[in-house]
Amino acid sequence: MSKVLIRGAKVLGGEPQDVLIDGETIAEVGIGLSAEGATVIEADGRILLPGLVDLHTHLREPGREDSETVLTGTRAAASGGYTAVFAMANTHPVADTAGVVEQVYRLGKEAGYCDVQPIGAVTVGLEGKKLAELGAMHDSAAGVTVFSDDGKCVDDAVIMRRALEYVKAFGGVVAQHAQEPRLTEGAQMNEGIVSAELGLGGWPAVAEESIIARDVLLAEHVGSRVHICHLSTAGSVEIVRWAKSRGIDVTAEVTPHHLLLTDELVRTYNPVYKVNPPLRTERDVMALREALADGTIDIVATDHAPHPHEDKDCEWAAAAMGMVGLETALSVVQQTMVETGLLDWAGVADRMSAAPARIGRATGHGRPVSAGEPANLVLVDPAYRGTVDPADFASRSRNTPYEGRELPGRVTHTFLRGRATVMDGKLA
Repeated sequence: MSKVLIRGAKVLGGEPQDVLIDGETIAEVGIGLSAEGATVIEADGRILLPGLVDLHTHLREPGREDSETVLTGTRAAASGGYTAVFAMANTHPVADTAGVVEQVYRLGKEAGYCDVQPIGAVTVGLEGKKLAELGAMHDSAAGVTVFSDDGKCVDDAVIMRRALEYVKAFGGVVAQHAQEPRLTEGAQMNEGIVSAELGLGGWPAVAEESIIARDVLLAEHVGSRVHICHLSTAGSVEIVRWAKSRGIDVTAEVTPHHLLLTDELVRTYNPVYKVNPPLRTERDVMALREALADGTIDIVATDHAPHPHEDKDCEWAAAAMGMVGLETALSVVQQTMVETGLLDWAGVADRMSAAPARIGRATGHGRPVSAGEPANLVLVDPAYRGTVDPADFASRSRNTPYEGRELPGRVTHTFLRGRATVMDGKLA
């Protein structure tokens, strides 16, 4: 399609307008637009947002293509309204060299469903002992700006300090998986009343909070940027709020599942609810929602973590940690934040598009829906209600905690630089 006219869309939830896409660019935004030869999409009051950006996605390739590939993962991303995703480094081999990040980057280009920006490992092999080739990954064709050992914490304070100092030279950011390993040995779920009653090893909130406290102080000392992955406790919120009040350059993310689900679900012993960090309490969930609303938490990131059937369909203790999330994220945010009145659609555009693009330096994404901007867009039907069926997922894996649950909203169209990747709710 060279020209597309989206008629009557509520841009960021505002009054209905027409949006004309010409090639890769938004040509015009206004009322009563027309364009000869354009494909017309009647939006009928649906919400038009800038394409979503996920700062925390596991695409598994190379090495675990039985879980996900760059192709299947980016199809899932497009289905969920994403036009850019940041691919975590815990692949096999680990993305700790220029060669591996360039491979992931090129696989994303070939797939074509959304832009794939690789995240580089902080340490060689995610082992926490020696800094990886941070500069070489940044200077590579992939242009890496975000570095993380996600899945493992950079628990050595000296290594973390050196990483922060190194990335400062080129404006990069270290994204920390905040988990003090000695405090979580043998942990199976959130430490609290439910873990005590079930007899499962507890994962204390302080294991997350102590690392965040250390790292914001290190970032302040070095004068560098630190990003907190999948923040999950009320105490973590307070530490980040305090750090921001001091002017420390810290950003933080929350996952959709930590905005909705609680550790009470672990009573089912269904491993689909096993995730890292673990599902927390209702008090934590409410604190996370409020922090996302007031900007203490900057963004929503999916932590899309696909696993094959055999890694989840087993006893709790043996099951892998993680949930798929790309195709349900916007619906969960609509339910927990928009329908509760905590965020409007402009706020959703900021937390799920503009802010993650800014943190990750994703040029061309998270831009305003206005003339002259890249046509990275998603059209959402907020009135839709449907039951989640994993069989419909584009992802290769089906480990969703929402199976059988009714969620609001549906992505009907996604455009990547003017090219439709999703049309009428189906992959283009």
